[in-house]
Amino acid sequence: MRNYSRPRIVTRTEIRIVGFGGQGVILAGIVLGHAAAVHEGKKAVQTQSYGAETRGGSARSEVIISDEKIDYPKVISADVTITMSQESFDKYGVDTKPGSALFVDADLVTSIPASAGGEMYRVPATKLAADEFKKTLVANMVMLGAVAALTKIVRLESLKSSVGEVAPKASADLNVRALERGFGWAEANLMRSS
Repeated sequence: MRNYSRPRIVTRTEIRIVGFGGQGVILAGIVLGHAAAVHEGKKAVQTQSYGAETRGGSARSEVIISDEKIDYPKVISADVTITMSQESFDKYGVDTKPGSALFVDADLVTSIPASAGGEMYRVPATKLAADEFKKTLVANMVMLGAVAALTKIVRLESLKSSVGEVAPKASADLNVRALERGFGWAEANLMRSS
């Protein structure tokens, strides 16, 4: 008699982070991938692209997180899309797949068609960064904290450790506080009771 075992379910999560140059889109992807691989023992790969003009041009960071070897390092169909500008939303946010999570910076993404797919979360990342830290530069970490709170892709502690290891040392404390603020804001404002 053959011994049939249950198939192993592989978890592969595809994350796309988009915005314009200078928003820290690439850094957010590096921090997320590092947190998953180094602090959570998962397989992770991060790729990036940005316009030739960098600051102000389009920027995209893609992260794949899996519990098995990653054969293809590009996002095929994002499970989580993070849009930090209207232009990036218009390009990547309007065709998200059903069942995916779509995070938008509520301050910079103001025109959202009713047909936008996925479960949408509006996070005032730029406003929180400006009001509480006097630096819009950390809106990326505010958003990443909010994403971690809702999706549980990685733990907040893993992100905080990762920031200390891959982000510029001079801004590590500020980035950690921004992660914590985004996480706390999402728990207070976006969590749903079951």
